[in-house]
Amino acid sequence: MNSDSAIVISVPIFIFASLAVFLVGLLIGTMEMVVFEKRFTNYSLPSKITSKFLIYSAILLMIILITYPIAGSIEQGLPPFHPIVLSKMGRFLSSLVFLNTALQLAFELFLSLVYAAISENLGHNILKNFFTGRYHTPKVEKRIFMFLDMKNSTTIAEKLGHVSYFQFLRKYYEAHSDPIINHFGEVYQYVGDEIVLTWELRKGVQESHWLKCYLELKETLNNLKNSFEAEFGLGVYPDFRTGVHVGEVSTGEIGALKKEIVYTGDVLNTAARLQSLCVAYKTDLIFSHNVFELTSFDDSTSIAHLGRIILKGKSSPTQIYSIQSKAT
Repeated sequence: MNSDSAIVISVPIFIFASLAVFLVGLLIGTMEMVVFEKRFTNYSLPSKITSKFLIYSAILLMIILITYPIAGSIEQGLPPFHPIVLSKMGRFLSSLVFLNTALQLAFELFLSLVYAAISENLGHNILKNFFTGRYHTPKVEKRIFMFLDMKNSTTIAEKLGHVSYFQFLRKYYEAHSDPIINHFGEVYQYVGDEIVLTWELRKGVQESHWLKCYLELKETLNNLKNSFEAEFGLGVYPDFRTGVHVGEVSTGEIGALKKEIVYTGDVLNTAARLQSLCVAYKTDLIFSHNVFELTSFDDSTSIAHLGRIILKGKSSPTQIYSIQSKAT
């Protein structure tokens, strides 16, 4: 950069620049999670990327116009809007270095938005696993699986009609986002009105994240009950029943025309069958003894041992449990 437009790095300027970068990252992260997360839900992928690109570009330009005079003021020992400082900023903004820097930032911003948008559609960890080739060769690993099946889905669908029911499902799925992210879960599949979540074993049992995710999901939907009824009609709001099991699965990429990361193993069948028992046992959550042994329950959680049952296709009995809490 030309010396007449460059800011000479000193300790005060380095501290200011570091603080500015931190605050900018915090601002953009907050906007992405709080402002933009739901604002662009109904946008197509190209529209979402283009809109965010223009907004973030404008924000970054505005930040440069704010921070450069402050840095120049620190360097020159003059007020930020002194003619000398503003003249130096003008030379910087009209320099080839600024143009080159702006193009690099724009390209990096565009790639980041494309990656984030595709990752959002595929799943936050799926794209990363495809890029790293983690499951190109099938791996055996222990995972927790949670099957969530919506209550009264057929009745709701008949009442709303397929178009409104689609909007209902979209809102229902969106309500799951924060609890799943907060507790390190991954969405494996959406199957109609059923959602299959999974955790790597360590993440799932650490601080009982699978259970906290379930409880937060229940609380979130309960808080949104009035919102659902206001949009879809009195008495039309979602709830779900859940089955949870843990065990070994084979994990790998599969498919020719469309590749997916697929889990195979008896653990998925068992979790689905546990979920199907919820109606008979009049509970919204059933989990296996395997999960019970690995989970640290706090004193406020009352565990209900439901007994031993031989699940369909099994030869030996499975001990099953539920919880007694405000969320269930």
